[in-house]
Amino acid sequence: MQRIYPTSGKDSRGEPGSRFRCDLSVKIYRRCGKRWLSAAAVAILLLLSLSSAASSITIEGIVKTAGGAPIPDARVRIERARNRVAGTTTNPNGLYRFAELPSGDYTVIAETGVRKSSRKDIHVSGSTTLHVDLIIPDDGSATGGMEFADDPKFSVAAVTDWTAAGGHGSDAVLRTSEALNKETAALKAASPRSAEPSEEWRKQENTLRAAQVEASEGFAANHALGEFYLHADKFEDALPFLEAAYKSNPIDFGNEYDLALALKGMGRFGDAREHVRKLALRRDDADVHRLAGEVDESLGDPLAAVHEFELAARGDPTERNYFEWGSELLLHRAVLQARDVFATGAKAYPKSERMLTALGAALFAGAFYDEAARRLCEASDLNPSNPEPYRFMGRIEMSAPDPLPCIEQKLAVFAAQRPTDPLANYYYAMALWKRNGQAVGTPAFAHVENLLNTAVKVDPGCGDAWLQLGVMQTRRNDYQKAIEFYTRAIEANPQMSEAHYRLGIAYDRIGEKEKAAEQLRLHDELQKEQAAAVEKARKQVKQFLVVVDNEKAGQHP
Repeated sequence: MQRIYPTSGKDSRGEPGSRFRCDLSVKIYRRCGKRWLSAAAVAILLLLSLSSAASSITIEGIVKTAGGAPIPDARVRIERARNRVAGTTTNPNGLYRFAELPSGDYTVIAETGVRKSSRKDIHVSGSTTLHVDLIIPDDGSATGGMEFADDPKFSVAAVTDWTAAGGHGSDAVLRTSEALNKETAALKAASPRSAEPSEEWRKQENTLRAAQVEASEGFAANHALGEFYLHADKFEDALPFLEAAYKSNPIDFGNEYDLALALKGMGRFGDAREHVRKLALRRDDADVHRLAGEVDESLGDPLAAVHEFELAARGDPTERNYFEWGSELLLHRAVLQARDVFATGAKAYPKSERMLTALGAALFAGAFYDEAARRLCEASDLNPSNPEPYRFMGRIEMSAPDPLPCIEQKLAVFAAQRPTDPLANYYYAMALWKRNGQAVGTPAFAHVENLLNTAVKVDPGCGDAWLQLGVMQTRRNDYQKAIEFYTRAIEANPQMSEAHYRLGIAYDRIGEKEKAAEQLRLHDELQKEQAAAVEKARKQVKQFLVVVDNEKAGQHP
C-alpha cells in the first residue's frame, strides 16, 4: 500500500465540472458520476461550500488502466477507520471526486467487475486538494494490492444445537472462550461518536434542513439530510428523509443502501432485508453482502449470514470483511475455521491489532494457549494504549492451566499505563500470583496484595479483587479479615458463588456453623442457577457444521 500526503498548490487539472461533483460531507450523491446535478442540488452544494469554507479538503483523481486509459463507470469508495465513508462512480473521463473532507486518515480504492486497484492510504489536513490516481490492471490483479488468499478452504454446511464440539479443556476454559468469542464480535463496533454535536455540525444540519424545506419532494435535498443524520448514527432522524428520497428515486443504489442501514440501525431488520435483497439483485457488491450478513445474523439466520460474510470477504478482501467473516465463524463455534480466517487476515493486514486480538481468541478457543498469548502480545505491541488485547490476555491467563508466555510482562505495562484502572491492576496481580506461586511472605505475594488493594481502592465494586484479598488472608490464617473481604466481594457481586463458598469455609474455621451452612447453601443454589443459565445460553447459539475442503484447513496455522 502507498501512503500519500498532500502537497501545496492547486490541482493542475481544475474542476471536473458540474456533471461530476460528489460532496462527501453531506454526500448528496453517493454515486453521482452518471447524473447531471439538478438545480436544487447545485444550490445545496453552493450553500455547503459557503458553510464549510473552514474545511475544504478534496480528494479527486482519475481511475485508469495500467496503460493510462481512463476507466468510466468504475466504482470508487473511500474508507476511514476501516469503515466505508462513501462511494461514487467515475464519469466518462474516468474522474472521481470526494469533497469537504475533515482532516484525518483515509483509504481509497477503485474496482470494476472483478478487477481492483491497489488500496491507497492518504493523510489529509488543512485546506487542500489532493490528486490521487488509481490504476486497475488489465489482468485483474491489484497493483500492490491483495487478492484473496487460497486458504482457508472450507464451507459451512448447516447449523446444529450446541454440542461442545470445538471446545477444549475445563469448563472454566470453555466459559472464558465463549465469553471472548462474543467480545471478539463486539470489536467490530466503530469508534464511539461524540455525544454532543459540534457547533460546525449544527451549522451544517441547519443548512441541510433549510435546503430540504426548499425542495421537500426532491431527491437530492432529502438524501443529503438523511445521509447526514445516518453518519451521525441518528437513525430515527435519518429514516424519513431517506424514505422520501427513495420514493422520489427508487433506483438510486446509494440511497437505498443508506435506507437499509437506517432500518437496521432502528432494529427493523425485516424491512432492511427487503431492501438488501433488491440491492443484491442489481449489483454484486461486497458492502451489500456484508450488510446482508449483519441483517441475517440479527434475524436469527446465522447460516445465511456466514455465507454473505464469506462472499463479502472473497469479493473484497478488506480488513473489515475478513474480520466480519471470522467473527461470525467464531461466534458459532467454528473455531478452527475462524482461526484460519483471522490468520489469513492477519497476514494481509499485519498492523491490525483487532485482527491479532481476534486470532488470539480463536487460538485460545482451539486450546492453542501459548500461541494465543503470543498473538495477543503482538496486538498490544501494535498499539500499547489499546486496552482490549490486555483484557483478553488477563482472561486467558487466569483460565489457562499453566502460565502463558509474554503475558506477565505485557500486563505489567498495562498496569503501569493505567494505574487507575481496577482491571489492569487485578489482571497483573493474578498473572504474578500464578507465575510466582502463592507462598506467604514472599516479595511476589506482597506485590500481588498491593495491586489488589489498589484495584479495590480505585473501584470498591471490584468484587474479584476483594475475593482474592480474602484468599490471601485465608493463607495467613486470618479468618476474621478473610470474612471481611469475602463479604465485600459479595456486596459488590451477590452472584459470585465462589465468594459464598469461601465465606462459608471461613465461618466454619471460626466455629460459626450456622453461618457457614447458610453460605454453602447459597453457593449450591447459585451454582445450579448459573449452570442452567449457561446451558440455556449455549442452546440459543447455533453451532456451524463445517465441511473441510482440504487437509490444510485443519492444521495449525
